[in-house]
Amino acid sequence: MITKLIWPIVLQLVGVIVIIAEFVVPSAGILTVISIAVFGFSLFLVFSSMSINVGLLFLMFDLILIPIVVFFGMRLMAASPATLKTTLSSKDGTVSQPPEWQALLGLQGDTLTDLHPTGTVLINGKRYDVVSRGEYITKGCRVVVASVDSNRIVVKKVSGTDNV
Repeated sequence: MITKLIWPIVLQLVGVIVIIAEFVVPSAGILTVISIAVFGFSLFLVFSSMSINVGLLFLMFDLILIPIVVFFGMRLMAASPATLKTTLSSKDGTVSQPPEWQALLGLQGDTLTDLHPTGTVLINGKRYDVVSRGEYITKGCRVVVASVDSNRIVVKKVSGTDNV
C-alpha cells in the first residue's frame, strides 16, 4: 500500500515545485498547465489505485496547499527585485503634477480658448491647459481653479460673468 503512495506523493511535490517555479521563471502560463496536469495525474493515480477516502484526502490536501503556495508566491513576487514597480514615487524623480499647481487653487483667470471641456486659460500671465467640470465655457470668460487633481487643473466658470 505504501508503494502505491510513493508516485502520487512525488507528483504532488513536483506540482508544488512547478507552481513555485512559475513565480520565478517567465513561462507565459506553461508551467501552470504542467502543474495542473501533474496534480491531476497524481489524483488519478490515488483514486484509481487506492481507496476513494485516500483520494479525497489528497484532493483536500491540494485544495488547501495550492492556494497557500500561490498566496505566498504572489507575496514573494511583490517583494522581489525582479518584478516591476507598480508605483512611481517623487523620490525617484517622478511627479504627477508640478508643485506650483497647488498654489493655483482658488485663483481666477480668463479662458483663451473655448473649454469643451478642455482648453487653455491665462492665470497670472501664464497659460495653463485646463479642464472644466463637463460644461462648455466660451472664450474670454472668467474662471476659477476649483481643484487640482493629479495632472489636471479643473476650473469652473465664475458665476455672474460672461465674456470679458
